[in-house]
Amino acid sequence: MEFMQALIQRRSEYSLDPNIGVSFQTIVDMVADVAVHVPSPYNVQSHRALVLSGEDHGDLWNIVRESLVEKIGEERFESSRSRIDSFAAAAGTVLYFIDDPSVDSLCEQQPSYASNFPTWAEQSCGMFQYAVWMAFGDMGLGANLQHYNPLIDSRVRERFGVPEGYRLVSQMPFGRIVDPV
Repeated sequence: MEFMQALIQRRSEYSLDPNIGVSFQTIVDMVADVAVHVPSPYNVQSHRALVLSGEDHGDLWNIVRESLVEKIGEERFESSRSRIDSFAAAAGTVLYFIDDPSVDSLCEQQPSYASNFPTWAEQSCGMFQYAVWMAFGDMGLGANLQHYNPLIDSRVRERFGVPEGYRLVSQMPFGRIVDPV
C-alpha cells in the first residue's frame, strides 16, 4: 500500500471483532518491530507496549467498566456501555506506556536538555502509537485509540504486573473491521 493512501485510509474503527486471520504472535512481533524503529530522544526508546489478547484483553475492559461505574455510577455508565463492549469485542488491545525512569536518566545525563526530554518522550510515544496503527491498517486490521488513564492505572499495574515507573498513556483495541467507518 502506498504510504499516502495508507495515511488517508487510516480511521478510528469501532466495530471490530476477534477474527483477525493472523496469529497473536504476528501482532506481538509487529509491535516489537515498530517499537525498535520509531525515533526517540537520544535513541532511549522510552516507549513501551503490552499486547493483550484473550482473557487479559477481557480483563482490561472489565477494569475499565468497573472503574467507570465506581467513578460515575451505574446510571451514567449506561451511555458508555456499548462503546466499552465494542472495545472488549475486538481481538486484543495494545497498552502504551512511557518508561519515566529512562526519561529521568536522560535528564540527569543531559541537564541542558532536561526540560525537553519529557515532551520528546511523549512525542516519541505518539509516533509509536501512530506507526502501530498504520501497521494494523497495512495488515488489513482496524484500531482506535482510547485514554482511560489515569482512572485505570493502578488496577492495570496490579493485574498485568506493569513495572513501577511505566506510565500508561493509551489503550488501542484492534481487530477485524466489521462495519467500516
